[in-house]
Amino acid sequence: MDKEYLKNEFKQRLQYFVRDLKEYISTEDDQWKIKGFIDVVKNIYTISGDTKILSKLLEIHLFPKISKFADENSYKIVLADHQNYYPDITFVGNSDDAIKFALDFKTTYRLVKHPGFCNGFTLGSHGEYFVNRSSAKNIQFPYKDYLGHFCLGIIYTRTASEDIDETRIYNIKNLTAITSVIKDFQFFVCEKWEIAGDQGGSGNTANIGSINKIEDIINCNGMFKNLGEKWFDDYWMNYGKITIKGEGGKEQKIRSLKDYLIYRGKDPQLVNQRASKKIKKNE
Repeated sequence: MDKEYLKNEFKQRLQYFVRDLKEYISTEDDQWKIKGFIDVVKNIYTISGDTKILSKLLEIHLFPKISKFADENSYKIVLADHQNYYPDITFVGNSDDAIKFALDFKTTYRLVKHPGFCNGFTLGSHGEYFVNRSSAKNIQFPYKDYLGHFCLGIIYTRTASEDIDETRIYNIKNLTAITSVIKDFQFFVCEKWEIAGDQGGSGNTANIGSINKIEDIINCNGMFKNLGEKWFDDYWMNYGKITIKGEGGKEQKIRSLKDYLIYRGKDPQLVNQRASKKIKKNE
């Protein structure tokens, strides 16, 4: 089995596939086709702007297309057994169960105050299953069983809050008059390591964070671009675990790719500086 060939072939097919997804989920004026929830008497309730809700609804909206992609490319789909399991979808070869690819849906919004940047993603845990690649904890199949780990990403613009009335109930006759809560979709496919940053992705949980410059995201141009997946794995397996002496001899944990490369005796200039720019999202 030529794993690299199979991975590249899967990636190319997936990248070709997502080219038509914007049209599939968008109206002619680039709004989301999903307008709200409907009840049995045909009342429509607007959707909350909560990112977790939007992410799940986008996943449901796209699932028929994903299923068709799997059928046309000779894969079975295995969904995560539990909500907190990685990945969202596993593709398994119809003719060979050893061919497995992980696919996570990743959605985020553009930052209005920072043109060209988005809020970023979390790219999965760097905990037990990432470190111990034979582990079955919180993962559908052991990490080592996957030939590649992919993100199907969606970047969108949030509709201004003053244009959305979450308390209003619409009749189905007024469906086209409802302003969609999100619009202007941009799709991309990258391997997880290709859009990774060097900082945690959320609070105090062990999640890998992404870069957040949109141009670099859609071009798979992350901080590890000049290093490759092995260095991505090595860095995140050891994230926050190695202690070095900092200024004044004070011990500190390594939490930056530059410091990690110096510690490993590698040229720190290999960090993709273009993708390492950080912004204060709340400015």
